[in-house]
Amino acid sequence: MIPMMINSIRRRPLAAYITLRSKTTAAQYVESRARDAVFEKFMDKYKNLLKVIAIQDLILSNPTRTPPSVSLDFLNRLSQKLHLNRGAASFLRRYPHIFYIYYETTVSQPFVRLTDAATQICREEAEAITATLPAVVDRLVRLLCMSKSKSLPLRAIFKVWKDLGLPDDFEDSVISHNPHIFSLHDAHEPHTHILKLVDEFPLCHLRPAVDDWRVTATECSKEKCEANDTAEMQYCFKHQYPPGMRLSKNFRAKVKEWQSLPYIGPYEELREMKPSKVGMRRLEKRAVAIAHEFLSLTVEKTIEVEKISHFRKWFEIELNMRDLFLDHPGIFYLSTKGKRHTVFLREAYERGRLINPNPVYIVRRKLLDLFVMGRHQFPCNN
Repeated sequence: MIPMMINSIRRRPLAAYITLRSKTTAAQYVESRARDAVFEKFMDKYKNLLKVIAIQDLILSNPTRTPPSVSLDFLNRLSQKLHLNRGAASFLRRYPHIFYIYYETTVSQPFVRLTDAATQICREEAEAITATLPAVVDRLVRLLCMSKSKSLPLRAIFKVWKDLGLPDDFEDSVISHNPHIFSLHDAHEPHTHILKLVDEFPLCHLRPAVDDWRVTATECSKEKCEANDTAEMQYCFKHQYPPGMRLSKNFRAKVKEWQSLPYIGPYEELREMKPSKVGMRRLEKRAVAIAHEFLSLTVEKTIEVEKISHFRKWFEIELNMRDLFLDHPGIFYLSTKGKRHTVFLREAYERGRLINPNPVYIVRRKLLDLFVMGRHQFPCNN
């Protein structure tokens, strides 16, 4: 992300923020930039919530016990992988509204299961996903359509299935149940398959999420008789800069120039371009459009950079994804908390919450509420 302190801005050529960088941004640069307090405060909670969700998934994936549970010893062996610095027991006891530790006399060792409240939230999330299956199918179709070959490796989709709000059994409930839309093929490498749109599936014109904002913004411009703004809106993205970030006139001019630059949309076929500075900038803007659309397809309008990077080759993006997000702080926010890089779609959030929440997000917020309670108002009914 672009440094938000004015002194940092003056140290780099302004054109570097809009054009491509030749190599990966240094970690020191990422850490030294000014931060957005709202997103960082949210990430303080979210980084540990991700650990909670990882343990929750491990518990629910053990069908051999009723109710589903795992041994505390098993979680302790995974402590390093789960980043539980003080061990599993210490972490679990911080969230008694979510985890319940009990002693299993038959095997003489402690086990962990979800509380009744957490179990109910898991049921509600599954029900919300089932109730929105048509939207789930649409998201998967859109993801495939951003690929030139209209296909993606199944292993990459497994990386983001929860982010996209896919069911646990999406291979059966979504892919197998829609043979007129999806087909699986053997890949040229072991342990994976390629998911494709069937050749006969009609590819109607898909409208990117950014177009919805452009329509609204254009209507507002017409009401104010701002003719130039309405003409330029065709290629614009909404920008919301972090509080306290001072922008020089020269920088604003560079952004305005970038905004008006034509580009190939995320669902349009990428045509071969002559190698030139303008061509490279248009490819960069196309990469921004794909990243914007990808984040718009996620339940929470946020994703780990490592996950989206698995799609670079298939989306024909030659840029480093982290650099891309750093270079466009008005569109994206990149957080480095929790030993991970997490990117947010700025326009989707206000004060740490989604502006237009969806049913799955609403249920997941309930788990966050339990998480935030910590040890307060305990004991609860298990």
